Amino acid sequence: MAALNYFNYFTEIEEYFWRKRGAHLLVSPLDWAIVETWQKAGIPVRAVLKGIDRAFESYQRSRRGTAGRQLKTLAYCVDAVLDAAEEEKQAAEGVGPQTSAATPAGEPFSRDELRAYLRRNAERVAAAAQRMATNSPALAAQLGDTRRKLEELLPLLDSPALLDLEDLERRLTVLEDKLTAALTAGASEDALLGIRREMDAHLARYRRKMTAAQLDALERQYIQKRLFEKYELPRLSLFYLS
Repeated sequence: MAALNYFNYFTEIEEYFWRKRGAHLLVSPLDWAIVETWQKAGIPVRAVLKGIDRAFESYQRSRRGTAGRQLKTLAYCVDAVLDAAEEEKQAAEGVGPQTSAATPAGEPFSRDELRAYLRRNAERVAAAAQRMATNSPALAAQLGDTRRKLEELLPLLDSPALLDLEDLERRLTVLEDKLTAALTAGASEDALLGIRREMDAHLARYRRKMTAAQLDALERQYIQKRLFEKYELPRLSLFYLS
């Protein structure tokens, strides 16, 4: 189940946060950007959940917590999660080399699921390219190239050999990074300014609690998420396969 849990990273954390918060509400764009920074930093899910537990315990002892106010954002959990991740890292270093676990039999996703996911994303990218063909031809061309690259991945799913999901994920990440760069370059100054103003409003209360590196990573993830939403584009990573 290790690979399946790996690709369920976002869902597992989101649902755990819902349960801790006691309300099944959609997390904010800021929360999703925070989860993405943890995922890209390679922080294990168990460390994230441990940090969330500690953050809730701390919050309940705080003035806002004792007044009955609800913890509403994962931004409050950032320090606790990083502390838990560092503890796990130190613990792993202290036990010496580990024998690698056997590769689980089978694959965490069916080939049909993956094929449908790639085709659906290719179709959405193609639709976005068509919308931008007149006003943003350069960006439309980049989207067209992304669509073609997604379709070129489909034959990999027809191989009888065990699918290398890590390699597929690397390919999708490269496509997503190139697309992010194109969207950032093609967005108007007003659009980027609006996203940054929105982001600053969400982060204002937490900036002093984060390091410069944490803020930089979080801002990049937030801007990426909002740009993909603005252009109605799908995220390509397998982390978004649900």
